[in-house]
Amino acid sequence: MTAENELEQTPKMSLPLLAGGALGVVFGDIGTSPLYTLKTVLYLSGDAPSAPVILGLLSLIFWTLVIVTSLKYAMFAMRIDNRGEGGIMALMSLLVSKKSARPMVVFAGLFGAALIYGDGAITPAISVLSALEGLNIVLPESQPYILPAAVVILVSLFAIQPLGTARIGKVFGPIMALWFFSIAVLGVWGIIQHPAVLMALNPLYGINFLFSNGVTSFLVLGGVFLCVTGAEALYADMGHFGKRPIWLAWFGIVFPSLLLNYAGQAALILSGADVTQNIFFRLCPPIMQIPLVILATLATIIASQAIISGAFSMTRQAIQLGWLPRLRVKQTTEESYGQIYIGAINWLLMAVTVFLTVFFKSSDNLAAAYGIAVSLTMIMTSGLLFVAMREVWRWGFTASLLVAGGFFIVDLSFLVANLSKVLQGGYVPLLLASLVYGVMLIWHRGVAAASRTLGEKSMPLVDFLAQIEAQAIPRVPGTAIFLTRNMNGTPPVMKWHVKRNGSLHADVLTLNIMIVNEPRVANAERLVMRQQSPGFWCGVASYGFMERPNIPRLLHHAEAQKTGLNFDDATYYLGHETVVRREDDSRLPAWQRSIFALMVRNGMHVTDYYYLPSDQVVEISRRVPV
Repeated sequence: MTAENELEQTPKMSLPLLAGGALGVVFGDIGTSPLYTLKTVLYLSGDAPSAPVILGLLSLIFWTLVIVTSLKYAMFAMRIDNRGEGGIMALMSLLVSKKSARPMVVFAGLFGAALIYGDGAITPAISVLSALEGLNIVLPESQPYILPAAVVILVSLFAIQPLGTARIGKVFGPIMALWFFSIAVLGVWGIIQHPAVLMALNPLYGINFLFSNGVTSFLVLGGVFLCVTGAEALYADMGHFGKRPIWLAWFGIVFPSLLLNYAGQAALILSGADVTQNIFFRLCPPIMQIPLVILATLATIIASQAIISGAFSMTRQAIQLGWLPRLRVKQTTEESYGQIYIGAINWLLMAVTVFLTVFFKSSDNLAAAYGIAVSLTMIMTSGLLFVAMREVWRWGFTASLLVAGGFFIVDLSFLVANLSKVLQGGYVPLLLASLVYGVMLIWHRGVAAASRTLGEKSMPLVDFLAQIEAQAIPRVPGTAIFLTRNMNGTPPVMKWHVKRNGSLHADVLTLNIMIVNEPRVANAERLVMRQQSPGFWCGVASYGFMERPNIPRLLHHAEAQKTGLNFDDATYYLGHETVVRREDDSRLPAWQRSIFALMVRNGMHVTDYYYLPSDQVVEISRRVPV
């Protein structure tokens, strides 16, 4: 597989197979939410809820799934794609490509993405703990071992990430299909116990609950919101499977299964079941509870895997778009471009997830911290959807405001309800998101400052070539490739090389690598070259934010061969930058400059990032004042 024809859009597989694959990747988080959602909602609403309260809570859960997941994400957001890719960063890139200076759009996209990291660290912890806590019903004596077992499972999950999940990933779909079938059957069994629970489909029950229970009903929204915490995945993973497979899986399997299970849990409560323990596991006959705990644990591991893989994918997008330093991205299989591993992100996520598991100790405590970051992300997405409706769909202001504004009001209601969680642990994902956003901002500002500094010292290429000719600089045999950020100026490394060595190669290519605000670039547009003078070429290599730059492969396979240049034995010249303080007015505060310099030192080397042959690279150090 070449860099030019990496996975284009949706894999060429049958619709049912793609839908089955989506079950294991897209719907793990939202699919395991019945483990803890209704339990949390019951806790917030009181110890002995009456029939109107139960019907009201179920109605809120049902209509939240309809409005947020089915309407907002499945029917609206997924129709606004960036050449097949979805997710808040892809949406941000699409809107930025329409107009360059959009600080609010950039803020919404980046902070929304940072918030996903925040709640992403909680998802594995709360999911695995919720599943294992089902043992309390069958084996009460297992209580002291649940927390250690959760830690072991989580550490093992992160430890296998470097090996990739291509092989075991093939069983994710069947396991999740069994999971959804099981929770649907359990839900039907519960509904049979009290069929009147289906009256909760009437939205008036939910509305009546909201307006008749004072502050309690509003706080309950923070628990209800847990049923849609995985909704962003429908949009973010659209590029891996396509719209139709995700729609088929959601409306054909996941959505009905969730509704049946929530209704079954509510029916069991109405029939007088004990609510002191997790009502989800009460749906299951005692003889099948241990197999259900095992299946639930597998499902939560798969859900956690989807979150981790999503974090890797989002990190790669941020790196390509210039918002994070270069990190080592390992392709774990050639079969799928989405199968990657980023060590720094993996171990940081593991440390935070294990810490949260040990610190909060139970899924009930974690539920207090869960949801607030995702509710903020959903608000950011609603804001971007409004802009997209206006600029992509060309809707009028009123229509865009009615639709996106309606979603915004729903999201805002959940956010305000979740604000009560801040002091109970909700500050954790917010703090994590703020740190990630701060790193993104400092890196971007640092790169911009360094580029301006280098631009100030740059000589126009025309003047440099004229100077070479005037001074009769000898041209020695061979081909030199100078990587540069500057589109029109002379690469500083080339100036240094000519000044110190008094010569230049007979064939020279200055290559600017550009990441565009699109997921992929067509092969015909990948490399554009023009001859500036005899033996001197300027090239621009364009990549999308979902692609993997491989410069030697590009030069070997692309239209560069038409130039007659020999790239097989070319020498690559790079500049190694050391960040220092400017003598005059510094462009960055001292603390930001220190963090930026640290990231520069620890970022992945250009040689490795662009797959350059190390024995053909010449690196020249330079000090860059910022």
